[in-house]
Amino acid sequence: MLWGGNLGALDVRSDGGETRLRASFPYGAQTELAPGRHEVIAPRAFADRIDAGEDIHLLFGHSFDKPLASRAAGTLTLADTDAALVLEARIDGGTSWARDFLAAHASGLIRGLSPGFRVQPGGERIERRGADYLRTVMRAALFELSAVTRPAYSQAQIEARCWAENSGATTCGTTVHPLKRWRL
Repeated sequence: MLWGGNLGALDVRSDGGETRLRASFPYGAQTELAPGRHEVIAPRAFADRIDAGEDIHLLFGHSFDKPLASRAAGTLTLADTDAALVLEARIDGGTSWARDFLAAHASGLIRGLSPGFRVQPGGERIERRGADYLRTVMRAALFELSAVTRPAYSQAQIEARCWAENSGATTCGTTVHPLKRWRL
């Protein structure tokens, strides 16, 4: 019997010994990163490194010690559109962290997708809106995308579809470093 479950926008399918993952990170969606600090990623903000064919990784929990797939390895494909960044990955369950990711995902614990990036010089616009601020990221170097428990962008939720022959479920005044400016 085939089993499938829907949890959001990250699609995971098992076929034989390989797991295929498909996800999208929507552009133009506003999120509140901290009280009064909002952010929007503009369409194709990550295009520079993607179009250049640079290596980008899919990680478990923003840890470069826990890679799940990469462009250099030929296991990660990225499509950058005006609406979203779409990824497709092949995950081999041969590492302990890949098995941990797949188990946590199947349990509903890993539900989000989060980009790891550095804003390029002149690549952001910050506007004051009443007591709040809105940061629009227009150009950023994307280094990784991570499967996480709580994504900053709720629209980048995980959707799981695991197929297996089974009778049940399977398995501000001071200078702050740009990478830390908007993070809690």
